[in-house]
Amino acid sequence: MMNCPICGNAAHTRSSSQISKDTKERYNQCQNINCSCTFKSLETVSAIIMKPGEVNPVPPHPGRNQQQTLWM
Repeated sequence: MMNCPICGNAAHTRSSSQISKDTKERYNQCQNINCSCTFKSLETVSAIIMKPGEVNPVPPHPGRNQQQTLWM
């Protein structure tokens, strides 16, 4: 969440797209009904604090039609 650059109220992300491996472009809209400013922002990785050792890939979650039913 970001604050609106015009009125300072909360602004929610409406959509986003990956620009590069480290940068995402977000389209935001102010939640103040009297303002409703729409603006773009960029979210960028500025530094890696801790890099993991070996990363083991995991399989994706199953689709809805492949999940088992829980019986209680």
